[in-house]
Amino acid sequence: MAMNTISLDRYVIETLMGDLVGHDRRPSAFLVYLLIEASDGAALSYASIAERTGLSRRSCQAAVAHLERRRLIEVVRRAENEAAIYRPLRPWRR
Repeated sequence: MAMNTISLDRYVIETLMGDLVGHDRRPSAFLVYLLIEASDGAALSYASIAERTGLSRRSCQAAVAHLERRRLIEVVRRAENEAAIYRPLRPWRR
């Protein structure tokens, strides 16, 4: 079985993890951010995010809302009944 790898910016582990998990007390947001980072540009439903992270659907909804408020992801909703497209943002690279 082939393993896929992703490359993470050092900031994600060294700073963002502590910020989301420790300061914001939102470890679910960190897991969802990692999934979105690995799935850059993919259309994901809350159900698929929940399945892939092991979180509840409600936790995923709250995590996405938190990441959006923090401007760490961009969410494009084409239609109300379609899965949204998520793109990780990297404001630390500016």
